[in-house]
Amino acid sequence: MTGEAKQPDGDSGPLDGITVLDASRVLVGPFCTMQLGDLGADVIKVERPGTGDQTRHWHPPRYGDADESAYYMSVNRNKRSVTLDLTAPEGRDVFRDLARDADVLVENFRVGKMEEWNLGYERLKEDNPGLVYCGLSGYGEWGPDKDRPAYDVMMQAEGGLMSITGEENGAPVRVGVAIADIGAGMYATQAVLAALFEREFGDGGGQKVDVSLLDGQVAWMSYMATNYFATGDSPGRMGSQHPTIVPYQAYETADGYVVVAVASEHIWPRFCEALDRPDLLADDRFETNPDRVEHRDALNAELRPEFAARPTDEFLTAFERHDVPASDVKDMEAVFESDQVQARGMRASVSHPTAGTVEMPGSPMHLSRTPTSVRQHPPRLGEHTAEVLHDHGYTDRQIDSLYEDGALGERFVDG
Repeated sequence: MTGEAKQPDGDSGPLDGITVLDASRVLVGPFCTMQLGDLGADVIKVERPGTGDQTRHWHPPRYGDADESAYYMSVNRNKRSVTLDLTAPEGRDVFRDLARDADVLVENFRVGKMEEWNLGYERLKEDNPGLVYCGLSGYGEWGPDKDRPAYDVMMQAEGGLMSITGEENGAPVRVGVAIADIGAGMYATQAVLAALFEREFGDGGGQKVDVSLLDGQVAWMSYMATNYFATGDSPGRMGSQHPTIVPYQAYETADGYVVVAVASEHIWPRFCEALDRPDLLADDRFETNPDRVEHRDALNAELRPEFAARPTDEFLTAFERHDVPASDVKDMEAVFESDQVQARGMRASVSHPTAGTVEMPGSPMHLSRTPTSVRQHPPRLGEHTAEVLHDHGYTDRQIDSLYEDGALGERFVDG
């Protein structure tokens, strides 16, 4: 035994053999289907002819000579792209054929649009009773706000996140990534996997999955919500501080910031030793975490000048020596240069026909026998239209006819 973890082997993820029909765009749906693709599913991305997923054009920045934005590249690996005009009867017929063979369908059109096209769950399950159909939307498929437009910044505001994010007495601040979209995409992935599991061990039937950005954001309020239920008082903004753990925040140093997490009573003595402040350990006001929460301002009045007097690295060295959880605040360059991040495969890359090597975050799902993988570059618009239709039984003559009718848009030309 070397003591080193065994690296995953094999080249098929746990969803190998599962087909996902992805009729989503922008972020919440593509993030969900990318995870399914990372897990081994064959993801068929259905896009509007001519323009495709809106995020293809959200640049700068972009990679090299590629037409697609870095944003699009971030959530569309491990997929095949098919252009299909769902406003045309012929396009909808093709979509129904693809859905007949799919295990999972993911869409994030406005509520009711798929039913308007006769592509809703009730219609598609007639041909494919085992279909797991995931509808993603801003507010969900029922309720007084179901028809309202929704964007991530609105959901962070309406779901409560912005009320607790930012400095005390300062303006509300959105989290720097579209966390409402990503959170709902994660819940959608969980729900789809649960529905596939139930189909396997139940009666073999599929079901409808309804996930909304607002529901996901509200669920993520977790202990902040229960703090409100317990007290009747809405939590406010506290910067990087924690409502029930002290010290647990970022402190400004002579050259940056250091983040500390004194998350147990066992860490508190080590923290005081690392700072060479035995007086804090002897102070009755700070003896226990509830005491430190009660006297937060007094403790911070002692700590802030202490941190401001020395550089970040000096504190990190002392905290590591005394086994105190701490970190500097890393930017993206520092994150992806990290030995730990690279050792875990979280800096991934894939070769792209026009962009060269495209780098992106790897999958955080590490399975020992059926590992995740980055197998396919984010597809160019319509790159796999003919290939996918051939896979589903269409002849060259039928495909040519669909191109002539405009149902598939313009024929993809490599180069």
